[in-house]
Amino acid sequence: MRSVLVCDDEPIIRMSLKNRLKELGFDEILECGDGEQAVEVALAKLPDIAILDVSMPKKDGISAARDIRMKLKIPIILLTACYDPETVKRAKEAGIGGFMTKPFRDQDLWPAIELACAHADEVETLKEEVEDLKENLETRKAIERAKGVLMQKQGLTEPEAFRKMQKLAMDKRKSMRQIADAILLTES
Repeated sequence: MRSVLVCDDEPIIRMSLKNRLKELGFDEILECGDGEQAVEVALAKLPDIAILDVSMPKKDGISAARDIRMKLKIPIILLTACYDPETVKRAKEAGIGGFMTKPFRDQDLWPAIELACAHADEVETLKEEVEDLKENLETRKAIERAKGVLMQKQGLTEPEAFRKMQKLAMDKRKSMRQIADAILLTES
């Protein structure tokens, strides 16, 4: 089941979007008319994607998008009557996946959704890869420090210290990081 949040203060735009989204296979279409409601509905209903008008009462679409993206990593498309450099800059900083101009054309909706979803997936994949790289780097640093402790305390060469850690890891069925952390813990 695919769900979408549509937020625009103009009911006719919402109705037009809703009809087109049904044609595109969305099962659940959540609607609201202002930015504050958009955040509340998104956090309560967890849609797969959001389409928000830039200019709305209570909270503009970019502010609402930023609030939604803090909690949910969903793609967001903005609807706008006009682009200006400040709006584009704010949208970029909020992690917006795409823009559609009003009045939107039916044939523009599907490509905007596909591109926004692909962009969101790519960003999340990159974030995960960065986290993995950070973790690997921290592990390597811990192993290097632990080898240094073994070399200093037991007079081992670097290869001997590494082999000792490998043997401990195998014997105790622990990761090299766990062995390194244990060595460093006994040192402090």
